[in-house]
Amino acid sequence: MKIALYPTLGEALSQSDPDSKAKLADLLWDGWQAGKFNHTIGWQTPPQRPGRPEKPILLPPQQVPRRRLGSIEGRAALLHAIAHIEFNAINLALDAAARFPDMPDDYYGDWIRVAAEEAGHFRLLRDHLQTLGYRYGDFPAHNSLWEMAEKTADHVLVRMALVPRLLEARGLDVTPGMQARLLAAGDPAAVAILDIIFRDEVGHVAVGNHWFRFCCAERNLDPVQTFRELLTTHRAPRQIGELNIEARLRAGFQEEELVALQDYALNG
Repeated sequence: MKIALYPTLGEALSQSDPDSKAKLADLLWDGWQAGKFNHTIGWQTPPQRPGRPEKPILLPPQQVPRRRLGSIEGRAALLHAIAHIEFNAINLALDAAARFPDMPDDYYGDWIRVAAEEAGHFRLLRDHLQTLGYRYGDFPAHNSLWEMAEKTADHVLVRMALVPRLLEARGLDVTPGMQARLLAAGDPAAVAILDIIFRDEVGHVAVGNHWFRFCCAERNLDPVQTFRELLTTHRAPRQIGELNIEARLRAGFQEEELVALQDYALNG
C-alpha cells in the first residue's frame, strides 16, 4: 500500500488494515506537529463506520468466550481483547478529531496525539500476541466501544462525556487487576506493556475530562449535573465494579462525579 506523506483523517479512519491504520495515525500526528495542516486543511467528512479487517469476528459482548489465564491460549485471548480495544481507540480518537467542527485547535491536536499513542499500544500488544503464537483477529471480539461512538456522533459534549470519560476510563479501574492475573500466570512482559498503556490512558481520560468541561463552560452547564443527566438519558452502560479512585482523580475527575458514577452503577 502506498501511503501519502500526510493523510487526511478520513483516509486514516477508512483504512481497514490495522497496521496501516496505526501508521497513518502516526503520520497524522507527525504532520500536525510539523504544522503541515490544521483543522481546516486536509479534513473531510468521516465515514459512518471506520474501516476494520474481516477478523476478528464481532459478537454481542455476552457471547464472547471467556478463557482462563492458566493456558497460553487464555492469556492470548485476554491480550487480544485489549488489543481490540486499542484498535477501536485509534478510530475513536480519529473520529473525535474529524467529526466535530468549531472546536479550538488544541482539541484537534489532543485527539490526533491520542490516536498516535493508541496506535503504539496496539502495536505493542500485536507484537506480544505473536510471541504467544497468535495474531490480531484470531479470537472473536465485540463492538461496544464503537456502538457508543455512533450513539454520540451528533454532539461533542455527549461524546466527551460518554466515551473517554465513561467507557475508556473503565480501563483505569480494571488494568491493575489484569496485571496481577497476568503476573500470576507468568507473563511479566504483558504486565510491562499494560504499565505503558495505563500511564498513557490516564492522560487520554484527562483529555476527555478537559474538553467535556470546556463544552459545559461554553454552554453554562454544571459538569457534575450534566454528567449525571447524560448517563441516564443515554442509557449508558452501568459499570459494575470498584473504581480506581486515585487514577481517576489524576485523570481529572471530580469526587462528585465519581459519586455520580457509583450511584448510577447501583441504581441506574
